[in-house]
Amino acid sequence: MGTTPDDTSNGTRLTIREVAELAGVSAATVSRVINGHPDVSDRARDAVMRVVNEHRYSTNRTGRGQPAARTGLVGVTSPVLHPAYFSVILSGAGEALYEHDMRMVLCPTYHQHDREVTLLERLIQGTTDGALLVLPEESSEELAGLQEHNYPFVVIDPHTPPGDDIPTISAANSSGANEAVEHLLELGHRRIAAVTGPRGWIATEERLRGYRGALATVGVLSSPELEIEADFVIEAGHRALAQLLDLDEPPTAVFAFNDMIAIGLIQAARARGLQLPQDLSIVGFDDTIEASIITPALTTVRQPLAEMGRIGVALLARLLAHQTVEALHIELKTQLIVRESTAPPARVPQPVS
Repeated sequence: MGTTPDDTSNGTRLTIREVAELAGVSAATVSRVINGHPDVSDRARDAVMRVVNEHRYSTNRTGRGQPAARTGLVGVTSPVLHPAYFSVILSGAGEALYEHDMRMVLCPTYHQHDREVTLLERLIQGTTDGALLVLPEESSEELAGLQEHNYPFVVIDPHTPPGDDIPTISAANSSGANEAVEHLLELGHRRIAAVTGPRGWIATEERLRGYRGALATVGVLSSPELEIEADFVIEAGHRALAQLLDLDEPPTAVFAFNDMIAIGLIQAARARGLQLPQDLSIVGFDDTIEASIITPALTTVRQPLAEMGRIGVALLARLLAHQTVEALHIELKTQLIVRESTAPPARVPQPVS
């Protein structure tokens, strides 16, 4: 190879793959050795440690005042993997990591704060060069603490407001919601409900601001009875529709704060015998694959999900290269996609018994 951690001719350092090649083992074996895992043969451990000692490879990210050798691995934490929302972000990130000759270490957190903290503690122990944190559970204080370890990371779709120094990638939630409600207003709707996400989440609060702002432009005040807090799941749409149809004056349109809620609304409305969009117009947010295959096809706000993943990697790559970052907070434009679930109001929907 001819390159060592102290090669002053070109400033390069051994990667974990180069250590593996010199030792005649896999990169995974090198990772297990330097992180103290017991499931390694004595022969493999001796081979790895011989290379480590000969080339003065640092196995401690913060030890001896020198950065550890690059692993080429990036940790990616995500609450879950299977809904299209998260899988599209991960797909975009995976493509971009490949283009940067880096690989993903995928860590599902299942919305469990303690699990995520434990995973991050493992990631910063030299096994990865940095991380992408998708909708992380940590507070801004905890994320700031992570920065103190000199561990580069980028937050994609922040859960709660991050600190000013935390690099983030998000979508334009407020303007996207505003555009969705303006579309319904232009169709002639005035009694427009909102089925929101959990309060306190950035996405929820920004979309709620856009919803209320659009109503205010035509002199319509938002009504508490038309704002229903929910989780971002299909079942929430089922429950919300029943609540809305029980009102003395049901809405003629509903803005759902994600596509899963909107699909739940569509399913429940059809089960109640409503004709869509004649009896009720529905708009979602995200434009996941389900939005185009549900009947009627869903009008929704498209988030650039794959682009969020790709730009997150690009920003992380600049941080890893110690390059100047002009903007730490990047907000990507959304786009309203009009399909078949919205139309001018025909009548106030009545539940069918």
